Amino acid sequence: MDDDLPRARTDAASQLAKEILDPFSQDELTARIALLEAEIARVKAHRDKAAAHRAAAEALFGGKGGT
Repeated sequence: MDDDLPRARTDAASQLAKEILDPFSQDELTARIALLEAEIARVKAHRDKAAAHRAAAEALFGGKGGT
């Protein structure tokens, strides 16, 4: 898969947003929220790690527009 191509619009978040929640019990919805919050935390941690990596690379090699 080419990373330069735009992401498909049928990603997991889009599919979840379309799902009908009526059949779920309150306990199932609570469990689903916990899973989604854990996934959000995982994605944020990855984003922060990537940002720190990029900042370190820019500090070492010079950022955009640097000399």
